[in-house]
Amino acid sequence: MHNGMAHDALRNIFAWVVGSRIAKALGSAHPHGPATAELSMRKEDRVRFLHGNCRKPICGVFFACFLILSAPSVLGAQAEDGSGVDLGTVQLLMKRIDQLEARVKELESANKQPEIGAPVCNLGPSNVPFGKTVAPSEAPPVSVPAVPTNTGAILVPTAPSFRELDQTPTESFTSERLDLSKTLLRIRGFGDASLHGDTQKGDSTYFSLGQLDLFVTSEMSDKFRFLADILFEGGPDKTYSVNSAPSTILNVDVERYLLQYSKNDYLNISTGRGHVAIGYYSAAYQHSTWLQTTVGRPFLYEFEDEGGILPIHMIGVSASGMIPSGSLGLHYVAEVGNGRASRIPIEQEAIPNSIDDENHFAFNLAGFVRPDAIQGFQTGFSVYHDVLSPANAHKISETIMAAHAILIRPKYEWLNEAVLDRQAIVGTPRAFNTPGFYSQVSRQYGLYRPYFRYQYLNVANSQPVFPDVALRHGPSLGVRFDASESVALKFQYDYTFLRAQPGIHGLTTQVDFTF
Repeated sequence: MHNGMAHDALRNIFAWVVGSRIAKALGSAHPHGPATAELSMRKEDRVRFLHGNCRKPICGVFFACFLILSAPSVLGAQAEDGSGVDLGTVQLLMKRIDQLEARVKELESANKQPEIGAPVCNLGPSNVPFGKTVAPSEAPPVSVPAVPTNTGAILVPTAPSFRELDQTPTESFTSERLDLSKTLLRIRGFGDASLHGDTQKGDSTYFSLGQLDLFVTSEMSDKFRFLADILFEGGPDKTYSVNSAPSTILNVDVERYLLQYSKNDYLNISTGRGHVAIGYYSAAYQHSTWLQTTVGRPFLYEFEDEGGILPIHMIGVSASGMIPSGSLGLHYVAEVGNGRASRIPIEQEAIPNSIDDENHFAFNLAGFVRPDAIQGFQTGFSVYHDVLSPANAHKISETIMAAHAILIRPKYEWLNEAVLDRQAIVGTPRAFNTPGFYSQVSRQYGLYRPYFRYQYLNVANSQPVFPDVALRHGPSLGVRFDASESVALKFQYDYTFLRAQPGIHGLTTQVDFTF
């Protein structure tokens, strides 16, 4: 009987020592003094529980606290018996204690977590495929070179990779989409400011703010994507070259607002407000001057609220994709939507939001090739058709045909486009043809990119829709200096010939930036 009691006491000593060492190793301490709960637990169960669970650090902490409370009272009771202890048993138990201590240290090292605020490895920039998403905290910095390159369905300049921006594995996307504390929106900003002076009568030299463009994207799933261009721009606002807002006003426009569905390389569908794929420049260069080599857009592709004559925007539906053609690289674009307003009255919005002139929808069909054999080369054509219904006048059937041939490589750019806008008065033999073209070439030398552009636009004085544009043509010569990956300086000289008016000399200095 005394032998059994001695062994019980030894087990309690073993349990107490192991519990103390586990608690010390894991930094645990019980806030209260000894307890008497030990009386309700059999000593054999306590020792068995220790051997079966000390592998789990959390359980070890709990059990260590329990043993620290219970062991002293039991040891006191056992000591009164004065029982003898077998030396071999003590040595065996001490060996077991050493083994358990080693195991505790091993588990402690395996479960050690990094401290809050510890340095995190910076993976640097990375290219991410379209259709994926990156949590804002995980997104790497985006390097934005100034040289246009070949991406997407058309050749576009390399801004932040919008398909870029802008994207991670599906598992990361799914968890982020379900976590309402995170946002799927990504915002990239562009801006510019200019100093301009020219010799046109009535003009003065002035500073001006350009467009503050917030480019917003959101990967809604691996197939659906939202895109928007939100612009803040200073006045004056123009509708087909006619001022429709004072120069002191700050306008806010949503220039693009698209929900995009990408099934595969052969079918991509967009709905909302976007750019019409007339020619190349309209779809390739969006609302940021930072993306362009030059200070401004060609005459042909000026926006509607800046005096342009072409329907650059459309609200409707478009489909685009590749056509199986091997190394030839055939692509198509098909668009249908609200046509533009007839410009009479001249101050009205050029892009109707919910109506079209007498419900005549406009449509545009485009095709282009991008052969593998010629790096950076693209050529194609487009045909746009609409019916305009001016107030108190005959309807006008408008057909716009455009063709382009471009070559864009890392250090070289050559853009060529020609457009013919034919407007036929319905019910009469009268028709008006408005031709236009531009050619632009540039070459990169280190941080500098000198460029040259010649452009031409000839509108007849009797043309019913935009006779005020008339004839204008001339050269532009300039240089772009990339001060950093996010800031560019441009210096440009323009000379514009006008019909029956003196030519205009102009100088512009512009700073463009992205953030």
